[in-house]
Amino acid sequence: MKTFFMKTFLLTTLMAVMLVTSVPVFGAQVSFGIRIGPPPAPRVAVVPVRPGPDYTWVEGYWYPVGSHYKWHQGYWTRAPYGGARWVGPHYEGGRYFQGYWNGERGRIEHDHHWDKHRERDFHHEH
Repeated sequence: MKTFFMKTFLLTTLMAVMLVTSVPVFGAQVSFGIRIGPPPAPRVAVVPVRPGPDYTWVEGYWYPVGSHYKWHQGYWTRAPYGGARWVGPHYEGGRYFQGYWNGERGRIEHDHHWDKHRERDFHHEH
């Protein structure tokens, strides 16, 4: 009988120790990423003539694709809403931050798919 209680006590103690030590693991956050370092220096470009008064020039920039950077040419575009300003992408503290539009109506994330069209903003409705 004493052996039974001893086994039960040890099993209960072992389970309690496992439970107490595993709780912090469940609340922990784990992230995986590839660090490729800072992007190359920006390329020098000639800014073409503004297509209209409501267009903003977005400077060309490097953005990460997998384990390397890809160059995105500068372009004229219209803000997604009046008063929005472009906040360019940047690399800071070992991290890359995407560019976005920001203003009174809030933040709008940049979408590279939208940029792929040759006349992406000339016919874009606001």
